[in-house]
Amino acid sequence: MKRIGVFIGVLLVAVSAIYFSERRHESTPVSANAIVEVAADAQRDLSRVPMRLTRLSDDEEIAVGSELATQYSINDAKMSPEELALDSYVGRVGSTVAPHAHRHLPYSFHLLPNRSMINAFSLPGGPVYVGEGLLDLMTSEDELASVLGHEIEHIDHYHCAERVQVEAKLRNLRLGVIGAVVQIPLSVWEAGYNKDEELEADREGMRLVVLAGYSPYGAVTLFEKFSKLHNEYIIHAQSPEEELSQLAIQSLEGYFRSHPQPSERLAQANALIAQEGWQERKVQKPFRLEYETHNGQYVK
Repeated sequence: MKRIGVFIGVLLVAVSAIYFSERRHESTPVSANAIVEVAADAQRDLSRVPMRLTRLSDDEEIAVGSELATQYSINDAKMSPEELALDSYVGRVGSTVAPHAHRHLPYSFHLLPNRSMINAFSLPGGPVYVGEGLLDLMTSEDELASVLGHEIEHIDHYHCAERVQVEAKLRNLRLGVIGAVVQIPLSVWEAGYNKDEELEADREGMRLVVLAGYSPYGAVTLFEKFSKLHNEYIIHAQSPEEELSQLAIQSLEGYFRSHPQPSERLAQANALIAQEGWQERKVQKPFRLEYETHNGQYVK
């Protein structure tokens, strides 16, 4: 009942704003869509209130993420020199973007050496993973920064922490017991979030990369590539210009099922660039992988 009262209050404020704006001699353009957007935002925020009240502490979230991360741990000896270089590169770019997040957590960035994995995901408390198949699509460092910024924001905005709460409740796991919570399957973290959370991570991730000195057009060019792949491999609107393995196509299908349409993400990215006045920040840094080998071994 209390939540409904708050929601009505927010709606009344929005209606009042439009009423008084209409009484001004200098009219301010306010559409009915503004009311809908304000009401939708308020309802989304209200729906997250119960989880905020019982949210994991930062220490608990970090402990859960660290325990889950051990299941993704890969021995360096099993990685090729190029894979080790990619892992280092992902870490370097991530460490440039992460300091601009609101929550100062122990963010870490890792390669998953699987060229069929066209995806990236994050764990509670800070670990972020990027599939080698997704890196294969990139031609600029700014594109990599946009992906890492997006994943950081899933952590920064408590999407990961709230998923822990939801999954623990569904599986009757005790939130305060780390050993119980890590029973949540890894596939849960590799799946995307709801549409609002994905679009929020896109928006806030773009802001992070701009603060870190990268171009917001990294997100734009990546979404354009996703749109092309979606046409070629998912709706078969065109003949594929490059052949992907069946496993990579399955990964791609999973990615598109769990994320908003590339066209919608692209439209939002371009709208945000116009809104923030970032149109001149078009220059992107080349995707530059540097590594040395000595007797066949990677040298950092």
